[in-house]
Amino acid sequence: MTKRIGVIGTPGKWSTETLADAFAARTGHRQVIDMGAAVLDLDAGRLTCDGVDLCQLDGLVLKKVAETYSPDALDRLEMLRLAEAAGVRVFSPAENVIRLMDRLSCTVTLRNAGIPMPKTIVTEDEGAARDALERFGSAVFKPLFSTKARGMVLLEAEAPDAGAQIAAFKAANPMMYVQQKADLSGEDLGMVFLNGDYVCTYARVSQTGAWNTTIHSGGKYAPFEPSPELIELGRRAQAPFGLTFTTVDIALTSEGPIVFEVSAFGGYSGAQKGCDIDAAALVADHVLAEVSK
Repeated sequence: MTKRIGVIGTPGKWSTETLADAFAARTGHRQVIDMGAAVLDLDAGRLTCDGVDLCQLDGLVLKKVAETYSPDALDRLEMLRLAEAAGVRVFSPAENVIRLMDRLSCTVTLRNAGIPMPKTIVTEDEGAARDALERFGSAVFKPLFSTKARGMVLLEAEAPDAGAQIAAFKAANPMMYVQQKADLSGEDLGMVFLNGDYVCTYARVSQTGAWNTTIHSGGKYAPFEPSPELIELGRRAQAPFGLTFTTVDIALTSEGPIVFEVSAFGGYSGAQKGCDIDAAALVADHVLAEVSK
């Protein structure tokens, strides 16, 4: 019997469409779901999108729940819990992804698991934030909801307008996440896992002199061969979250490797361009095997 798997993502985006194509090639069914168009009817027990009742599908794969991370995106994940309660498998489970979209939630989970991370201060107090900047010398102020370094601000303690910059950041981000700037030597790593198993590692290499290495800021992908010890660090970092497909962001510093975060949805493009691995095919094969059990 043909399995009907829906891909939750952004219509027209490469990774969403590639994942939908992978399922279509295997099942003949192709369904891209934009959660911005979803309707949750609690009384009727239905979650519909474009006339399709998602509670009647065999599975849902989360590629992207919203174009940008925000508390509103968390509400879209909460809607998916109705489909899960109706017996639809969601990959990754909605509650697991909810724990990752808020940067602070991800950080606390990693810290509690003993994962090495950059020095970080989280506070609503501008004075405490300024003290942290003075101690760190230079720090990245990060929104709690963001991807690809969007909204992040690099501040220097000696800047004459540092106080004003902190105040401006706080105006948009009442809870301030202040992280000591790490020396990335122009690159950091994306370590890919499928169902907890190691797949590959790619590097993001800065091409523009920007302080971060994200592709959004002009970086490029390159292959990377990690040591067994580094793979084990990545495995431990992603383990608490129980994700179907994810990427662990790791930097190699003079004081040893550090983990920045675990991705809620994983780097399909990085696996393809950096490691020549078709992550969409791997995910599709895994999901279909799971829903066929």
